[in-house]
Amino acid sequence: MTSINHLRTPDECFRELPGYPWRSNYTTVLPALGGLQMHYLDEGPRDAPVTWLCLHGNPGWSYLYRHMIPVFIGAGHRVLAPDMPGFGKSDKPIDIRQHTFGWHRQVLLELVEAMDLQRVHLVVQDWGGLLGLTLPMAATERYSGLLIMNTYLATAEFPLPEGFLSWRAMCRNKPDFSISRLFARSNSHLSAEDCAGYDAPFPSLEYRAATQAFPDLVPEHPEDDGVEVSREAAVFWREHWRGRSMMAIGGKDPVFTPEAMERLRLQIRGCPPPMLIAEGGHFVQEHGGRIAHEALRNLL
Repeated sequence: MTSINHLRTPDECFRELPGYPWRSNYTTVLPALGGLQMHYLDEGPRDAPVTWLCLHGNPGWSYLYRHMIPVFIGAGHRVLAPDMPGFGKSDKPIDIRQHTFGWHRQVLLELVEAMDLQRVHLVVQDWGGLLGLTLPMAATERYSGLLIMNTYLATAEFPLPEGFLSWRAMCRNKPDFSISRLFARSNSHLSAEDCAGYDAPFPSLEYRAATQAFPDLVPEHPEDDGVEVSREAAVFWREHWRGRSMMAIGGKDPVFTPEAMERLRLQIRGCPPPMLIAEGGHFVQEHGGRIAHEALRNLL
């Protein structure tokens, strides 16, 4: 396979991140990576009774789960939190066209297989949900739980929300928007150092092909990449899912509103009413300690 042209964020960009003390792990062996180096956190015993697979979205990375990871490993569980290519400590393709729904899904499928993950509780939000919700039907025996936060199942059956279209337009017009300011605006309780952790992977605009690509990758039309597999996933979650489920939502998310999330909840077999974080925005993991404790009570 031809290697993928990329940049690698210097290690010094990630020094002294608040609340992120874990050892970095890397893989280059997944065929879909094309030689890229992919970063992931892997904490807790390998033979744990539960593995929490935590998938981030755009423009986040595994740092987004720093409040949830201690709760899960404190319960004696394993946590795997990868950085998708283009994000976090993973290598960043230079060409925006490298980022496709199908490619990112294939990388995640190969990661799960390569690590032979078992007893997986899938944790998803934003693009972590668009992609992650299509994973279990490929290996149903590996998954036993679902923790779903503000996200979307990309079946292209309804128009994209106006709030998302505004976000897409902003990303096109201001590709170098401040990521730290984005997180600060919706999480007033965070320190400037906390918010700056989200800027760390992107020292300049040339590192940000992924943040430029992802808003336009959300499937909008029936023929778009990702729609067919998302429709198959909708059938899986509605008719064939047998695991336990929990939904946690941020009440102040302007795109994935409580009403929108209720429509999604009704598509997931056996999913109870959601845990509402009234003060939470789109990146509801910033209230993740509370969510993780509730997940331990409801999903085990």
